[in-house]
Amino acid sequence: MANNVEMKAHEGTYVGFLSMLKWGIALVALIAAVVILLIAG
Repeated sequence: MANNVEMKAHEGTYVGFLSMLKWGIALVALIAAVVILLIAG
């Protein structure tokens, strides 16, 4: 039973990590786009 709980907790952490990673990539892409526009402009 404890093993099942551990798996669920790990799964939640993994989903949270993926969500954070997704937003991090989106933020970096946005900043990169702004910098490219400023340089090109």
